[in-house]
Amino acid sequence: MTETEIENKKNEENWEPKIIAFLCNWCSYAGADLAGVSRIQYPPSIRVVRVPCSGRVNPYFIIKSLTDGWDGVLISGCHPGDCHYISGNLVARRRFAILNDLLEFFGLKNRVQFMWASAAEGERFAMLVRKATKVVKELGPNTKFQKEW
Repeated sequence: MTETEIENKKNEENWEPKIIAFLCNWCSYAGADLAGVSRIQYPPSIRVVRVPCSGRVNPYFIIKSLTDGWDGVLISGCHPGDCHYISGNLVARRRFAILNDLLEFFGLKNRVQFMWASAAEGERFAMLVRKATKVVKELGPNTKFQKEW
């Protein structure tokens, strides 16, 4: 085994995925905050982008995140029927259903997770983040759009 192969093996063992999370201000972000205040442990692999509503997440943001090298994308909003903007989360669900076919075509389907979590569900939020991190970690680093020189 060469020195480079040994170094790559060490890096693979210690590798943690980078996941960008688009969280609804009213429910999911508050749920993440509750998890933090309650000291509920979840992987530090996510970086949060606070959005007014999950319905405001443009599919371009998801694709751009993956092409920029993020290993996974997490979109979370209010439970259906509980949206502060009446139907924003239903709009997000329809967009994601359509985007899911495109992601499957590119072989990126499991790198994007969509979930519901309310402000009172800190434990559920942490559990869903652990689950999403596990799925992305099993997939390995996102090298789909990596440029080769």
